[in-house]
Amino acid sequence: MNGEKSVRAFLAIEPPAEILKEIGKIQSRLKEACPFDVRWVKPEAMHLTLKFFGNVSKEEIIGISRVVEKHTAAFAPLQLEVKKLGLFPSLRRPKVLWLGLTGDITPLLVLHNKLEQGFEECGYAKEGRSLQPHLTLGRIKTPKCSGSPEQFLRDGGGCKAGSFLADGLGIIKSDLTPRGAVYTRLAWFPLSAKKI
Repeated sequence: MNGEKSVRAFLAIEPPAEILKEIGKIQSRLKEACPFDVRWVKPEAMHLTLKFFGNVSKEEIIGISRVVEKHTAAFAPLQLEVKKLGLFPSLRRPKVLWLGLTGDITPLLVLHNKLEQGFEECGYAKEGRSLQPHLTLGRIKTPKCSGSPEQFLRDGGGCKAGSFLADGLGIIKSDLTPRGAVYTRLAWFPLSAKKI
């Protein structure tokens, strides 16, 4: 990168404060019943990641921005609802506890695919798996379980944080600190097409 300073960046949908507040309440309830040893994500640090770029230069961010701007202009805002508890990659070897998103998922996946194609043309490899829209509640430190994961998911099935209108995408800088990642939005791209 010719000595140019790089930043760790990703593209994401940022849920509004009222949704994050509800997620905080859900986390508080789950902490009591969770059968895993979990490192919980602070609600204010939660986002729906669409693409992680790693370390990129200012010049690369300009190229990324062009791709995002081109595609967001063709899509209307997305109505999304935060609900449904889940585990990645499986119940047997859980590593991530998450809340799923429902609603305008089909247009979100179409947008994601178009973005991936655009980023691939800029030299960023496509993800090996399809997007599963979710917000990470916490990372499981050890798969050891003090109860039934199935029962925990069933009991937590009513985890609804509400719905929101995702009206744009942000390119976000991630600074890693001893107290966790600090996120700063570098650019914002509205989903500006009219709904038909």
